[in-house]
Amino acid sequence: MAIRFVRSLFMNLKKMKPFNALLIVVLILLTGSMSGNAQETGKVSITMQQLKLVFDINASGTPEYALFYKDKPVILTSKLGFRINKTIEANQNFRLLKVDSTEIDHSWKPVWGEVKNIRNHYRELTAHIQQTTAPYLMMNIVFRVFEDGLGFRYEFPLQQTIKFFVIDEEQTEFKLTGDHKAFWIPADYDENEYKYTISKLSEIDAWKYPILSSGSFAENIPDRDAVQTPLMLKSAEGIYMNIHEAALVNYPAMQLHINKANSTLSSNLVPDAVGNKAYLRTPAKTPWRTVIISDKATDILASKLILNLNEPSKIKNTNWIKPTKFMGVWWEMQTGLSSWSYTDNIDSLSADGKLVPHGHHGANTANVKKYIDFAAKNGIKGLLVEGWNLGWEEWTGNWKEENFDFVTPYPDFDVKGIERYAKQKGVQMIMHNETGASATNFDRLLDTSFRFMKQFGYTAVKTGYVGKIIPNGEHHDGQWMVRHYERVAKKAAAYHIMVDMHEPVRPSGLSRTYPNWMACEAGRGNEWNAFSDGSSPDHETILPFTRLMGGPMDYTPGIFKLRNYAKGAPERHMHTTLAKQLALYVTIYSPVQMAADLPENYEAHLDAFQFIKDVPVDWDDTKVLEAEPGEFITMVRKEKGKNSWFLGAITNEKSRTSNISLDFLDPGKTYIATIYADATDADWQTNPEAYQINQYRVDAATKLHLKLANGGGTAISITPASVSSAKSIQKY
Repeated sequence: MAIRFVRSLFMNLKKMKPFNALLIVVLILLTGSMSGNAQETGKVSITMQQLKLVFDINASGTPEYALFYKDKPVILTSKLGFRINKTIEANQNFRLLKVDSTEIDHSWKPVWGEVKNIRNHYRELTAHIQQTTAPYLMMNIVFRVFEDGLGFRYEFPLQQTIKFFVIDEEQTEFKLTGDHKAFWIPADYDENEYKYTISKLSEIDAWKYPILSSGSFAENIPDRDAVQTPLMLKSAEGIYMNIHEAALVNYPAMQLHINKANSTLSSNLVPDAVGNKAYLRTPAKTPWRTVIISDKATDILASKLILNLNEPSKIKNTNWIKPTKFMGVWWEMQTGLSSWSYTDNIDSLSADGKLVPHGHHGANTANVKKYIDFAAKNGIKGLLVEGWNLGWEEWTGNWKEENFDFVTPYPDFDVKGIERYAKQKGVQMIMHNETGASATNFDRLLDTSFRFMKQFGYTAVKTGYVGKIIPNGEHHDGQWMVRHYERVAKKAAAYHIMVDMHEPVRPSGLSRTYPNWMACEAGRGNEWNAFSDGSSPDHETILPFTRLMGGPMDYTPGIFKLRNYAKGAPERHMHTTLAKQLALYVTIYSPVQMAADLPENYEAHLDAFQFIKDVPVDWDDTKVLEAEPGEFITMVRKEKGKNSWFLGAITNEKSRTSNISLDFLDPGKTYIATIYADATDADWQTNPEAYQINQYRVDAATKLHLKLANGGGTAISITPASVSSAKSIQKY
């Protein structure tokens, strides 16, 4: 409106007498001057629906913000700023130069994802500020208020006094209104595969459980009162809040320190090998700090705020990027039935100078062909093989930098023969590049590795970073590694290769910018049930509210043999029912979903395996029907380009009955619902493999009553009915 007013005014000035026109111009200039002075001390705000953001600079020149939801504070006045170059306190002595504001409302289509279209609607406020004392640092703070939350970041424009600078501390605060319930894991610089703890913020103790990373508390979790993001919170008043970051590029990951006395969270950046946090050059910008808020838990899971804060795809032609399901020569290694390595001793050679095999190497040609046969027979389009290449005998934990060359197979892995066999069977091989955390070695050999993949027909790669990072002293979540992960994604895109990263930093929505970056692990996956005490039954009800907020997870669901699967550990068992393993294909999203179990375990339950065969990995729509973090989730997704729906319902260790309306179906149409449910006597501890499968006619008026066992779940495929099936199948 202001622009239209000024344009109209100056059009009228042309028609005025010179003196009158001059008088009006003087008045305009005076008004602008007074407005600028008022901005230096006055609060500014923007509102979007039920959210209101207030920005101010206090008497000390410290920038501050507050956030309100439904006219009630959810983040109290919180400070913003930095300490840089050891001596510059970039959190005080600022004045407000000007404020820009705008509103954006458009939609975009993801290359793949949970929905076909994403609306990007926000109001933006940019506060241009400058210090009144040397070095007169200029900084912009950009706020975007969406209907479901807030994103904000810092920008350092090109300026005369500062060019290159070092971030010592980022001093962003989130001052909460109370001692909220938190769903948290420790702020480990190198490891994010911890079990989640549910407690009040004041009860958080990052040293409560044994450290998982390769280091000490002093090295990797020095702050006992700090947690990782995404951090899920719930207030006593029933307000749900998720704090994370978006577009993490050229910057360390943000962790959160907790001031237990006043429930204030503050950013705690992951340091590098010498203790610095980030190295920047103007112009520069930080990642977005994100706060998603609602009084409905379902809204948190439905939010696309983090994706919207990322840049559009940098890959122009994305036709080669294909979501897929795959199997793997993998679970048998995790459970000890075979090994990644080929020999027990690389220094002990046979008389003809060859490695002496120990006889239980999993990635051998005959075994790989067995997986290819099963995948081809059952319509599974991809196969991952781990342990195929030389180096697994000394692959991590030894500071051995050149541990893999990524192109030399073990003697029993026929690269060319397997490529031909898989191609004949219609199965796409997936490469595995474990680095043993030697990122420098992988950097040097990226082109070598990707050329090898293209030579032998591999279109996707799973990378891994187990162990202490090389270069020595760097962390998985520090700036150096954040830049490395992006380099890998960009280089892979140049070769038309899709990437699934394991042991990386937590995702922050960069799958929008690099849609070939399909998924990450970056959390406690299903594999922990193979080699440890596993995860509690509520784990999968927490993950979507935490780890998955930033992007898809390679969780590896689909384990059917739920007891007596681990060699030498008969007491070990999965903490879910079989039906819940099926439901995870819906509730834990990934465009690259693994059918993780062994072929023989699927052959024992081919009726249940039908759901894995049918469930898609790319969707037109997703609806979160009910949810409560730590307790239950029910969601339904519509298959990309089709009128079929797939529903997943999961619970924690408690049984529950879920009443679900199918009003999302097209009115007047009949569908067939195939329900994969827990048997009446199913229980994750005593009878996990008991399930039942039933089919019913349903329509938009149908209301399902789903009984979930302790630690259980339900998976449902809902497909349009044919004339014959509509008559022969019982109505629900």
